Amino acid sequence: MSIDALAGPDELIPGEAPGAAPAVVTPPAGVPIGVRVRDGGIIEVALPANEEIAGPEARVAGAAVRALANGRRVPVLLVITGVVGISAEARHVYSTSIAASAFALVGESPVDRVIAHYLLRSRTETIPAQFFLSEAEAVDWLGHYTSEY
Repeated sequence: MSIDALAGPDELIPGEAPGAAPAVVTPPAGVPIGVRVRDGGIIEVALPANEEIAGPEARVAGAAVRALANGRRVPVLLVITGVVGISAEARHVYSTSIAASAFALVGESPVDRVIAHYLLRSRTETIPAQFFLSEAEAVDWLGHYTSEY
């Protein structure tokens, strides 16, 4: 697994404030996934729009989250806006996370909501998870799960 600086022209995850320390993980299939630690110890995983997320992408993103969590259980903000689909293997990877204390899934469209509920159906009861239309509300909700960070 490698974590590299973003290759975009401004080296930022879309919507990210300057000065943050973003990273991109690129699975073998070449679909980049943004991963970073936000203020408050929340780890954000930004899945690429217009892509289907398969097992390799999910495994590489999961490895990046575990590396950033450094042995702790941390809240994870999973941005799924514009994602085309999630494979059954990727769904399994997210639902069996050993690093997440809680998952907040954020999307904007009815399709995002359907994908989020597909992911939420597979989660274990021990990891709280919820879908949000607002990133601010998701971050606020995740704030209740940051005590382990």
